[in-house]
Amino acid sequence: MVAQISTSVIPFLGAEVAATYDAASVVILPIPYEATTTYRRGCENGPDALLEASQQVEYYDEELEQETCREIGIYTHFPIADTRLRTVSAEEMLQVTQQTVYQLIQDGKFVIALGGEHSITTGVVEAYRQFLPTEPFTVIQIDAHGDLRFSYEGSIHNHACVMRRIVDMGLPTVQIGIRSISQEEASLIKEKHLTVFRAREIATQPDWMERAIASIPTAKVFLTVDLDGIDPTLIPGVGTPEPGGLSWYGLTTFLRSVFETHQVIGCDVMELAPVVDAVVSQFTAAKLVYKLIGYGHIV
Repeated sequence: MVAQISTSVIPFLGAEVAATYDAASVVILPIPYEATTTYRRGCENGPDALLEASQQVEYYDEELEQETCREIGIYTHFPIADTRLRTVSAEEMLQVTQQTVYQLIQDGKFVIALGGEHSITTGVVEAYRQFLPTEPFTVIQIDAHGDLRFSYEGSIHNHACVMRRIVDMGLPTVQIGIRSISQEEASLIKEKHLTVFRAREIATQPDWMERAIASIPTAKVFLTVDLDGIDPTLIPGVGTPEPGGLSWYGLTTFLRSVFETHQVIGCDVMELAPVVDAVVSQFTAAKLVYKLIGYGHIV
């Protein structure tokens, strides 16, 4: 286990509603790791920007008609694998992530990891796979990109390879909002009959959501959200923006349906790269995290 490298953290939504670790059902885990960004850098600053923006999120959720944070204890963990403080190798990042998430699951916490680059998800998912060795679960990916390359720029732990690592774990996947893939990825999708709902299908086929929910093969799911899966007019602050993508209400309606029909075991929200002098990306990301907590704990 890597030693603690930060002694202070901005609590999600603010100190007024922050729970102690023992009292919390939900743990927010910041992982400000960035090493393989291939376009716009800055996702190592994503977790702090999201947590700071969360201070402005209204406690009352008008959709769910509840102050979720007063019903459910939320604890914000200290950041791990922080590349702003020192160099962290991919192997070390995956190890500390897997070990930390495993301990949180063992303590009965619902974990929402905040990235950082998408490669982090490999360590998060591995923790769940080790904790649930005989219970299958599906990884649902919201993303603009397939992330199915075997390796990229000399690394199998590049952010462009995260879903390939998960496929190689033998876990079923459902990919939502995809609109940028390589020839290698297109061939793998056909070869392995991977379930992919492309952004153009979502834009033109009204029944896509029902079909996507029906395609999930297991009762348990893990949700990984790369923020570039959302239309970049809503969240421009990402590493590799792609035109098109999910609308806010398309995304939240789908996520709520997943929570209502399946057991969501954990989540992550990745690739926030804040834009200078603009707060819309981090505020929208913070509100998305609050929605994930609310959908999992409707009272």
